Amino acid sequence: MTTTTKVAPESARKATAKKTSPAIRKAAAKKAPARKAVAKKPAVKKSATRKYAPAAGKSVEREMKAMKQGQLKSGRSGKTVTNPKQAIAIGLSEARRAGKKVPPNPNE
Repeated sequence: MTTTTKVAPESARKATAKKTSPAIRKAAAKKAPARKAVAKKPAVKKSATRKYAPAAGKSVEREMKAMKQGQLKSGRSGKTVTNPKQAIAIGLSEARRAGKKVPPNPNE
């Protein structure tokens, strides 16, 4: 017993295939434009000067030790400082008042 499978003729297969509009086919055929090679600018060398004076680091170090010992107090309220960032801010503030080389406070 032989089984035969019916194969649709070529024209019938084309008719049942998914139709696409010419605009979609045109968009699919278009390729993205090639990127132009852009020459990189030479890196600008930063100056080797310090942002913070070594004395400013000493001030921050002193305030951090005081905070860890529980001796550092906040200015207005007098509460004990427990946040390391706050201790650093206090140290930098003291260094600014003493005239050391420290960038200006961004909040002021």
